[in-house]
Amino acid sequence: MRLTWKKLSLAAFGCMLGTQASAAALPGEGVSVEPVYTVQEEMFQTIIVDKALEKLGYSVQAPKMVDYNVGYTSIANGDVTFMTTNWDPLHDAKYAKAGGDKVFYRKGYYITGAAQGYLIDKKTAEKYHITNIAQLKNPKIAKLFDADGDGKADLTGCNPGWGCAAVTNYQMKKFGLSKTVDLKEGNYSAVIANTIARYRAGKPVIYYTWTPNWVGGILVPGKDVVWLQVPFSAIPGDPNADTALSNGKNYGFNMNSERIVANKKWAQKNPAAAKLFAIMKLNIKDVSSENLMMRKGQSSEAEITQHADEWIKSHQSEFNQWIEQAKQAAH
Repeated sequence: MRLTWKKLSLAAFGCMLGTQASAAALPGEGVSVEPVYTVQEEMFQTIIVDKALEKLGYSVQAPKMVDYNVGYTSIANGDVTFMTTNWDPLHDAKYAKAGGDKVFYRKGYYITGAAQGYLIDKKTAEKYHITNIAQLKNPKIAKLFDADGDGKADLTGCNPGWGCAAVTNYQMKKFGLSKTVDLKEGNYSAVIANTIARYRAGKPVIYYTWTPNWVGGILVPGKDVVWLQVPFSAIPGDPNADTALSNGKNYGFNMNSERIVANKKWAQKNPAAAKLFAIMKLNIKDVSSENLMMRKGQSSEAEITQHADEWIKSHQSEFNQWIEQAKQAAH
């Protein structure tokens, strides 16, 4: 009996060691990760990556909200690990200024098909046959969108310091609109809320926006609003810029992708995480839909985390494949 018990004990002990070895085999065991994001609407896609990293054994810290410039600098210096919203090519200048490929790891395309540009309400567009933003050089057309009584169109812009702000300010000058258009910049959620209120009051509106974003779920392109073309391509720092689409239409911005950018030295030491960053993909429509849920009140960190959990559950097979491929990369 003793011999049998001893054999069983050794077998059980061996099984326990095997279990411990398996648990310790996770590639991220003992490694800390510090993600950053820039606006609350980016938390959803960040948390999905965080959840995947946790499955690999990484200890993921609560994501911090920072300005884009601070984000790039902090990642380059190794103070934080990654962010999911490197806009390519919109952030090319910021990316290069912070060190570019020498300090950053950037492979794959997390979210593709991100459009940007200027829109006006469909009613005004059809009534006055407005299809191109250059038509606002006409003071009579510009005055239609005057919200503060100065005779100039009030065009809702984005946050000062963002890549989109650099482009919109540059384009206003290049398109000869400085005398008739006033670019209203500020916290985007606040300034676009004023635009939506004005639209709901039945007044003409003109604004800049991007996708993925909740705005398109409220002011629906094709139904409520229409995209405006631009007279020619104009991107700061790129004299050879060509923003025209294959159908010949030009909305003033290149089609962008959101890419995961990480500290290069950290990524080289963590091939499993690097592989994960390279292969994860998120549908842009899913992000816009989640952002609209946030806009409707489900905007706490707990609710956004729940949105991420629900997304993972509905894409479980794909999510599991990412984890397995990342584990294999560690070996």
